[in-house]
Amino acid sequence: MNALVLDFQEMEKGQLGLVGGKGLNLGELSKIQGIHVPDGFCVTTSGFQQAIEQNETYHDLLDQLTTLNFEDRDQIREISGKIRQTLTEVQIPSDVAKAVARYLAQHGEEHGYAVRSSATAEDLPYASFAGQQDTYLNIIGKDAILQHIGKCWASLFTERAVIYRMQNGFDHRQVYLSVIVQKMVFPQASGILFTADPVTSNRKLLSIEAGFGLGEALVSGVASADCYQVREEEIVEKRIATKKMAIYGRTEGGTETMQIDLDRQRSQTLTEQQILQLARIGRQIEAYFGCPQDIEWCLADDTFYIVQSRPITTLYPIPEANDQANHVYLSVGHQQMMTDPIKPLGLSFYLMITPAPMRKAGGRLFVDVASSLSTPVGRENLLNAVGSDPLTKGALITVIERDFIKRLPHDQPAPIPHRSLIDRGTQFENDPAIVSDLIKRSQISIEELKQNIQTKSGTDLFDFILEDIQQLKKILFDPQSTAVFMAAINATSWINENLNDWLGEKNAADTLSQSVPHNITSEMGLALLDVADAIRPYPEVIDYLQHAKEDNFLDGLVKLNGGREARDAIHDYLDKYGMRCAGEIDITRTRWSEKPITLIPLILGHIKSFEPNAGHRKFEQGRQEALDKEQELLGRLRQLPDGEQKAKETKRKIDLIRNFIGYREYPKYGKISRYFVYKQALLKEAEQLVHAGVIRDTEEIYYLTFEEFHEVVRTNKLDNQIVNQRKEDYKLFEKLTPPRVITSEGEIIAGEYNRENFPANAIVGLPVSSGTIEGRARVILDMESADLEDGDILVTAFTDPGWTPLFLSIKGLVTEVGGLMTHGAVIAREYGLPAVVGVENATRLIQDGQRIRVNGTEGYNEIL
Repeated sequence: MNALVLDFQEMEKGQLGLVGGKGLNLGELSKIQGIHVPDGFCVTTSGFQQAIEQNETYHDLLDQLTTLNFEDRDQIREISGKIRQTLTEVQIPSDVAKAVARYLAQHGEEHGYAVRSSATAEDLPYASFAGQQDTYLNIIGKDAILQHIGKCWASLFTERAVIYRMQNGFDHRQVYLSVIVQKMVFPQASGILFTADPVTSNRKLLSIEAGFGLGEALVSGVASADCYQVREEEIVEKRIATKKMAIYGRTEGGTETMQIDLDRQRSQTLTEQQILQLARIGRQIEAYFGCPQDIEWCLADDTFYIVQSRPITTLYPIPEANDQANHVYLSVGHQQMMTDPIKPLGLSFYLMITPAPMRKAGGRLFVDVASSLSTPVGRENLLNAVGSDPLTKGALITVIERDFIKRLPHDQPAPIPHRSLIDRGTQFENDPAIVSDLIKRSQISIEELKQNIQTKSGTDLFDFILEDIQQLKKILFDPQSTAVFMAAINATSWINENLNDWLGEKNAADTLSQSVPHNITSEMGLALLDVADAIRPYPEVIDYLQHAKEDNFLDGLVKLNGGREARDAIHDYLDKYGMRCAGEIDITRTRWSEKPITLIPLILGHIKSFEPNAGHRKFEQGRQEALDKEQELLGRLRQLPDGEQKAKETKRKIDLIRNFIGYREYPKYGKISRYFVYKQALLKEAEQLVHAGVIRDTEEIYYLTFEEFHEVVRTNKLDNQIVNQRKEDYKLFEKLTPPRVITSEGEIIAGEYNRENFPANAIVGLPVSSGTIEGRARVILDMESADLEDGDILVTAFTDPGWTPLFLSIKGLVTEVGGLMTHGAVIAREYGLPAVVGVENATRLIQDGQRIRVNGTEGYNEIL
């Protein structure tokens, strides 16, 4: 039988389920040498469970609550209100009341006590639940304390706590409440201390908020607080607030809000010495818990008392480094248009292929640019490389201005910059056959891989994949391949700059790059229209597909009139594009071939929204618009002074774009094609491990690195704890938003857009595809839940090639991530869709269903 009441000193580390997060942390705090914690005890969750055990009303209401989701606000309000009422009226079990009386006698019943809720899902490293349950201050006498214990139990079901649990995936039936009863401290000052700056996330900057009286005044927003910042034993900033109100304890119990005397309102709450003393206490507590802390403190009789400490759950983890030097990290996800976390096997593959100095953090990759920032040449190259993303560039300029990475003396050689900083001057033949040859070479190589891998298994397979990755790297970093798309990218910049200067024509290259040949990603989108055409004549097949739910739906097609044609069309599509999916740079993501049902809503949407042969017409229309634009621009150029020369040079650049920009998408297609071959072979190995009872299901291998997976196959042994822990970590990583730029101090540095000349309420981003469009915003975070109608504007976090089939159903695009040459931008231009990317928090600022205007020429959006 678990204890009903425990003193802080009696609590042990593994007792989260008994004393809740707050109770557990207070128990730990009271054991730290030199840290003062007001005495107290905890009524454990055993007491709560005993109280509700036989209460049928409570259990019936709880069953009703668990069937709801957080959109059912009215029902949540009603049912949670009834549960609170039930818990407030519940009889406190007699042995719980006796145990409370015994502990009160030991601590002194005549004192005022704080009665505080401590839930088992609270103050956890990945969910703070801060302020979700209730606290009652200065409660005097056994009867009043017992009454308030019931009130705390009831606060487990405040509407906000219920919704927070639903949003964070906690089961109401698995969350219990313990209650802390702690001696009141009547402080002259109190507040909150963050051992990492809550605004910038800088781990070296400690932030203190302080006000007069009880901390309740700051928490409830009654009073403003002074703010002090301390860095390495030095106060670096002080902001003194006008403190008009404070909350104090009353002699007869409870609290009161009082006005502060005018002459004290602008006085500093803590002295310099007290600020530094409190900062040292904060660092001591942080060191004990091993992570940044959010600490509640109060000052009474010149002693600092700590009344709570919890992990700061909102901080993005710092990329791991092997030294104490300063580093600056850029998000790879923002470059790759995929900011979701990647599972360990996916990270392994990325790391095996990239030559750049990569670090992991929060399930994502960051490239360390410290060496580039250490020389003038490196700095210039880096700023040029990120130039198309003003937010990253602005952040790097801030880093350079602060001299965060010290510059090496001039006579030291500049480090070799990151691969993407390619020599821009590469000259070669403007011959479309180069692209055909590169594509053919890649295809032959993949066919050879498919043949050769079939004979490999066990540890041989892993050695074979490692060898083949060298072949993949050769293809990916082939200088000729890189030169081809760099020539097109440079020609795009040249056209946009010069035609703006000469003709006042903005973003001319956008129209010129519509419907170019050899763009595997845009062809993939149009090919799905052909699949729709193959199915369109067969109503029976359409009806069948509208009701298909399982991935084996293809087997049932052949029985229907036109079913064989439909199945063949889908099969042919999957043969060419089935290795793709949203978030495809993570090898563990489910491919279309593995889950073909993903494509069915898109195919049905195309049948509904498009006429037959729309794919061919759409391509031809784009090609004609590009040709017309070319003729128009060249004609206008010839009217200028030195016009023939300008037209001739422009024509050469247009040809470079038309011949080569489509190939920009191919290297990634080749890489993802290889990934799928590796993945299928590795999943066969995983099946062997399932048969041998080493793993529970094949997808567990996704939570292992490539090396770990290799070792499991070699030894037929796996510690399941590793997989379980990584699944938990991944859930936490999914809730984090990766920063574009983060330093080794954990500081997130943000750039800004230039907002001049924009409408007042404009939501600003980067213009990547010209034109202005109005329509209904569809905010979609998961491609599989896409429900689009012709004329909608897609608003999402990111789009990689796997999102392309949706582009045919929309009229405009807004994303949170992206640059001028990222996949979404390239395809938007090809399809002639106005697009604005790099719009911070777009999916929160724009709501699903709102009517918006997208200005892809200037780079902003408006809610209409």
